[in-house]
Amino acid sequence: MISIKNIVKQYAGHRALNDVSMEIERGKVFGLLGPNGAGKTSLIRILNQITAPDGGEVLFNGEHLSRKHTEQIGYMPEERGLYKKMEIGEQIIYLAQLKGMSRNEAIRRLRMWFEKLGIEAWVNKKIEDLSKGMQQKAQFVATVLHEPELLILDEPFSGFDPVNAEIIKNEILELNRKGTTIIFSTHRMESVEELCDSIALLNLSKKILDGNVKAIRNQFRNGTYRLDYNMNQLADAHEAPFSILKQEHSDAGTSMVVRMKENTAPNDALLFVAQRAGITHFEEVVPTMNEIFIRTVNSQNTTSH
Repeated sequence: MISIKNIVKQYAGHRALNDVSMEIERGKVFGLLGPNGAGKTSLIRILNQITAPDGGEVLFNGEHLSRKHTEQIGYMPEERGLYKKMEIGEQIIYLAQLKGMSRNEAIRRLRMWFEKLGIEAWVNKKIEDLSKGMQQKAQFVATVLHEPELLILDEPFSGFDPVNAEIIKNEILELNRKGTTIIFSTHRMESVEELCDSIALLNLSKKILDGNVKAIRNQFRNGTYRLDYNMNQLADAHEAPFSILKQEHSDAGTSMVVRMKENTAPNDALLFVAQRAGITHFEEVVPTMNEIFIRTVNSQNTTSH
């Protein structure tokens, strides 16, 4: 749906994006990741045509991104932008009309969404009279009311308590199930693993990693396993086909995190322990997206210096 090709963005003496390319598939949830200052906001601003790239191009459904695509995009910025003195319902209806909707259709959808989120009593309140969580819900409704093809969400769970974060997460997933393509920018890596089909990781203005989330996690597998057994220790553990990275003892036995030695396989670990104790648990420890994020960013930062 979106082809980002060799994008460059320069601000005075700072290059915010340096030859960045990525593909965002239709109907998928795409995670745009990176530490502060990596270039994520600059790229989001280009996709929303708030600013223009200094080099490269963006294609939307195979066409050069232009003003006519604005009505097909919904954007919820991290810094929420509703006018505090306006009545919430009137403001959302006005914004929907700017996206090409009729007033009557905007009113109908507004009622539907406010009932769905349990905030129908707030429709005539001013934004400044709402709690932060209620303001966030209103901003979400304003973003999705015109049923955009592409939804860009920058830290969508910021300011929500766990209950309301779950409600919004489920609404995001429902929109995706109905065909909405979603770009999701966040620092919450557990949300990335739960929601995203694929990601791109930016750092120091460059893309340093991208691909399917499951494939990336598998790419970073390093022969690490968790192994639990019903004894306090193995007398000859130094002869094991693995190195012990972490070990905890309890009344129930021992829990270890181990890494297989060169030219050994998981079955070698199972056989070694099974001959000496009863195995109660065995699983591979695949790196989390949080671990991969930190490792990849730190590696590039070290190389850059």
